[in-house]
Amino acid sequence: MSNMLQTKTAEEILSTVFKPKEFIIDGLLTQGLYVLAGAQKVRKSWLAMDICLSIATGATVLGRDTIQGTALYLCLEDSHRRLQDRLFQMNAKPIENLHFALVADKIGSGLEEQVETFKKEHEDLKIVVVDVMQMVRSNVESSYGSDYAELIALKQLAYRLNICILLIHHMRKSKDDNPFNMMTGSTGIGGATDGNFALKETKCGSGKAILYCQGRDIEYAELRMHFDTDTMRWIVENEPAPQKSRDNVVLSAIYLFIRERIHFEGTATELVTELKSVTEEVIYPNRVTRDLVQNGYELNKYGIEFKYERVHKGRIIILHYNGERVGSDGRNVTVTQALPDSSQTSI
Repeated sequence: MSNMLQTKTAEEILSTVFKPKEFIIDGLLTQGLYVLAGAQKVRKSWLAMDICLSIATGATVLGRDTIQGTALYLCLEDSHRRLQDRLFQMNAKPIENLHFALVADKIGSGLEEQVETFKKEHEDLKIVVVDVMQMVRSNVESSYGSDYAELIALKQLAYRLNICILLIHHMRKSKDDNPFNMMTGSTGIGGATDGNFALKETKCGSGKAILYCQGRDIEYAELRMHFDTDTMRWIVENEPAPQKSRDNVVLSAIYLFIRERIHFEGTATELVTELKSVTEEVIYPNRVTRDLVQNGYELNKYGIEFKYERVHKGRIIILHYNGERVGSDGRNVTVTQALPDSSQTSI
């Protein structure tokens, strides 16, 4: 029946290898729905343009690496002439994977279909910027229910297409210690998104601002910036916080072990016993299982095939090393340098 709930057990979820989210801007933007809010004339559209240009060319933005792909900019308050002026001022190159549209349908009245069609024509689409959000709103009145309902539709679209949708939005003039409370509209906007960015000038017209960043998949950050009128870009002044160590003892041991052993089938307890041949570190079975499930997708890049299957005696771990499948990008990177550190969590 179509109205039946589709469920998964905790066992299924904990034993499934999911593809990890891909950060198109390191530590800031990944797949999902985000809002960039700022007061009028704060140059948030210049930041949006810089983000699209950087992703389309694979250049850094806000001092962070990007993943190159197609960018779609719905600049719904601009003209082609104004876009040309901005691109010239930013010394942009004539690239073919950055697209602009001056008109788009509204949420629930064709916008989703327009983006889906564009995605079919451009499989490497990474980001869609909507400038501004109000131009695609169907509801004139703002309430928690209407704000949340409309944005959830875009959020589901972003998840379905595996892209980032970034909405440019306005801030109220009223002051608040929490800049996210200054976003126009109800709290339904912030509640529906995966992350929010608030661009707030330290002094009106100073060209200096703080970009407040928060989200489900990003760490809270405050980026102090100034606007460079020579390049027409926001420049981050404070260095990003250093990343936590990515060294993972369990994955290091598994990598060393399976390269020699080639194939292993057994329980997590049996694998822990085998790992004693390559490390003196005390490793627990639940830690081995968790790290393999969480990193199983990435391990494939390093020739390690992983399965977690149920047999008559319980669940067993299957590992196989295939050197021919190791990524050939020419980088001298070990498996633990390339995988996230999950040493602070438990299964």
